[in-house]
Amino acid sequence: QVQLVESGGGLVQAGNSLRLSCAASGLAFSSYAMAWFRQAPGKEREFVAAVSPDPVSHRYADSVNDRFTISRDNVKNTVALQMNNLRPEDTAVYFCAAAGRFPIYRSIMYDYWGQGTQVTVSS
Repeated sequence: QVQLVESGGGLVQAGNSLRLSCAASGLAFSSYAMAWFRQAPGKEREFVAAVSPDPVSHRYADSVNDRFTISRDNVKNTVALQMNNLRPEDTAVYFCAAAGRFPIYRSIMYDYWGQGTQVTVSS
């Protein structure tokens, strides 16, 4: 059974940082591209960042480029999202996801999902 478990969310003030982590089990982790998506209330789930299986390549949404960094550890089967200089518009539930190809920006193409972790940024 595949499990993706996110952690690290919380409430922070604008300008501060948070680090999200996702622990994966039950899949050949090093064979999957990993990504973070987010969904704000009343909005569609949107792509945030992705990292290739190897993990040489990265992709970011324009809205987070230069502020967020995705990384992965293929020994510990974890993927992280370092979020710096957070803004109120970054407030959302953040989801970890796994896909068999890279890069993929559409959420429907991802095979596995975590339950999400809430990030709230106050102004």
